[in-house]
Amino acid sequence: MDSALAAIAAWMPDQRWFGGKGHAPALRLVGAWELPVDEPGVRAMTMLVMDDAPDPPVLYQVPVVERATPGPADDAHLIGVLDDGTRLYDGPHDPAFSDALLELIRGGGRAVAHGATAMGHPVARPSDGRGPEADAASPARRVPASVLGGEQSNTSIVFRPEGAPPVICKVFRQLHHGDNPDVTLQTALGVAGSPHIPPVVGDVLGEWDDVGRADGRARGHLAFAQEFLPGVEDAWRVALLAAASARDFSEEAHALGAAVSEVHASLGASFGREPASPDLIAAVAAAWRRRLAIAVAEVPALEPHEAAIAAVYARAEAGAWPDLQRVHGDLHLGQVILAPDRGWFLLDFEGEPMRPMSERRRSDLPVRDVAGMLRSFDYVAGATELVQPERADDARAWAASARQAFIDGYVGASGMDLSAYRDLLAAFELDKAVYEAIYETRNRPDWAPIPLRAITHLLESGPLQASADATDAAAPPAGDPIG
Repeated sequence: MDSALAAIAAWMPDQRWFGGKGHAPALRLVGAWELPVDEPGVRAMTMLVMDDAPDPPVLYQVPVVERATPGPADDAHLIGVLDDGTRLYDGPHDPAFSDALLELIRGGGRAVAHGATAMGHPVARPSDGRGPEADAASPARRVPASVLGGEQSNTSIVFRPEGAPPVICKVFRQLHHGDNPDVTLQTALGVAGSPHIPPVVGDVLGEWDDVGRADGRARGHLAFAQEFLPGVEDAWRVALLAAASARDFSEEAHALGAAVSEVHASLGASFGREPASPDLIAAVAAAWRRRLAIAVAEVPALEPHEAAIAAVYARAEAGAWPDLQRVHGDLHLGQVILAPDRGWFLLDFEGEPMRPMSERRRSDLPVRDVAGMLRSFDYVAGATELVQPERADDARAWAASARQAFIDGYVGASGMDLSAYRDLLAAFELDKAVYEAIYETRNRPDWAPIPLRAITHLLESGPLQASADATDAAAPPAGDPIG
């Protein structure tokens, strides 16, 4: 096992999901679980390895396949060759693991425990009538599969079973004690009959040693599977194309606002609502001010706006706050897809990756999601303007129209009077833009004008009035000919 840990430690820093950029991992094995494979000289298992180099340490899930001879996964997915000559492959890219994982989820079986356990939880029982014991003992059936590219923090496998809808299974790479909101929220939405999430197939729940827990064991989600919608693009790309061609997006944005509102309603009904306490309000406002102080120190262009931003935060803190409930937590156009004839689907309910998982599981404010989507429309306009600066006015008018349509759709479906929370919504959108200004200044200085311009505009008019103001500014004066 030491040989495998050494190979994984050398391979891990090059993986997109590895969170410890800039340091060499210091790995120790916490536990493992194994899946049945009907192939001589092959083992499919998942190793749970703790990286003790960062503070606090980070627990990773590393699925691997051991093969005595070269396998179907090419050398690009070879982790390393062990001391005894065994070849160690990245599990999601090897059919021995991917087939067994899908069978575990669909069959509701239990993996063989080596210090860690894993149990599949299907949403519906298999149609062949086999029980969990049969699934756990029998080898998996071959299902064509491929790994989805471009992910940062997890690994998703797309399965295309013959005669059935394709399935996408997200393997969580960083593990945490407690339920993962990506699983619990979408499963609850599925049970509630929400048409705005892909149908859920099932999940894998695990347990492993944790000296920090009172009973010495931690429990959490390891994987989550749901229907995969092929041939669709995320709303960010769809919106970019619309803005680039000056195609009106208000109908789609209005429907998206209604979809987000309906998801919020379902989550509120499923998990309950609670009033915002004075302590929570003070904590949120303190977080806004901390981020603003960091931003002013790093982004000099923000200094002239610091007092005005702080004033918005103060008004929001003293103003009206809606009830808290479970929300998406990281909503933007990249987390949404538009499927032909099926409408809008929301994806990835894990919450903001930089927030601790314990915070992501808490109730939050629906206006956080609304603010995130409004910022996303503004980013589309900003990205369009970077490529086509001569179309700046058109791009800003496009964003204003989309923002207003989204708000109208949300209010129309929810009945919530967002104007009562104008200052709160402005504060959340300003906080998001302040964060964006820090990020862009550090990573993409050419993009920094996008959030900086948004901050100026929000301070002048607020989030609800900004859309109408920008539309009026871009339109020709009354009585002037058009064209």
